[in-house]
Amino acid sequence: MFDNLRLKNLDYIIIIIILSIVGIGLIAIGLATRSPVDDAENITGALESFNFGQVRLQLIWFGTGILLMVITACIDYHFLSNASPYLYWAVVGLLVLVMFAGTTGGGAQRWIAIGSFRLQPSEFSKLALILSLARVISKREEKGINNIKSLAMVVLTLGIPFALIAMQPDLGTSIALIAITLGMLFVAGISYKLLLAGGAAVAAAVPAAWFFLLKEYQKKRILVFLNPELDPLGDGLNVLQSIMSVGSGQIWGQLRNGALFSGNTLSQLNFLPAKDTDFIFSVAAEAFGFVGGITIIALFFLLIIRTIRIGSKAADKLGSMIAIGVASMTLFHVYENIGMTMGIMPVTGIPLPFMSYGGSSMWANMIAYGMVLSVGMRRKKHGFLSSQY
Repeated sequence: MFDNLRLKNLDYIIIIIILSIVGIGLIAIGLATRSPVDDAENITGALESFNFGQVRLQLIWFGTGILLMVITACIDYHFLSNASPYLYWAVVGLLVLVMFAGTTGGGAQRWIAIGSFRLQPSEFSKLALILSLARVISKREEKGINNIKSLAMVVLTLGIPFALIAMQPDLGTSIALIAITLGMLFVAGISYKLLLAGGAAVAAAVPAAWFFLLKEYQKKRILVFLNPELDPLGDGLNVLQSIMSVGSGQIWGQLRNGALFSGNTLSQLNFLPAKDTDFIFSVAAEAFGFVGGITIIALFFLLIIRTIRIGSKAADKLGSMIAIGVASMTLFHVYENIGMTMGIMPVTGIPLPFMSYGGSSMWANMIAYGMVLSVGMRRKKHGFLSSQY
């Protein structure tokens, strides 16, 4: 358990930030899923129309997520690293199981049904990848990462879950795995020449991916991203309605002028798709306006900065790589999710951490920050990265 020194090193700011983001998310989920009624002209009527069942479920997932975060934080991250091969292959096994016995939704087969709950193994694949890559990179610290054997290990570790998730298909999570890997390699000191070579290889593979890997709906999403007016009543409608929802919040949001109580907002009138999951930021921006949207972005920015700070003060390279992996994951999710709600990124179905409705995403993120807290509590006075640069 925790001793006094480790409790002293606990990053309470990260916990406060997570609580704040979850709180905003719960309000947004309640607003997104409430039933518009004609007599909801006041706070009492608005509360009566709230879908507290969905908010309650999110609270349950958050409550159990806190338990998972505390348990993870109590465990020495070196133990997690030693267990990473077993965790990695367990997740790979679940991804294979999804292929044969998974449930389908939205044209993709990504979930394992456990009673009424649907578990999404791809969410946990990101954690397994972070731990596995941190182990690979730290074990090859003396030889460095800029050699064929080290890079082959990295590519193999990434490639297996990437391929299984891409076949579901889940393009967003597949790209998230690449973003995590690039973030960790960058901090590990990979050569810029190798990064450029890798970028050139990816660019060369784009035509093949377009014709042989991407599904038709994925191609359409990319084309709609480039020009939402291409299909304004189909796939383009999602992006256009999201942009309108964000813009309708103006400076202070619809909450201030009472429109939320009367049910006259775009999200409550069901113009906005996936409003409690993929487009939860649009609901929050509509409710709380530009000020609220900037506050949410600032909270995520501070969370990422604190995570990087823990990585810079880690006792060893293993700890720093775990923290950087989580920071890379969070940065990609925030940039992609908020970007797609404003039309500056293609729609991929990536959830917004701690805000989007869903148990698998909440648990995965809570465990991820349990890992970060574990690294932070076991740091030395002078961290690994700060002593190297």
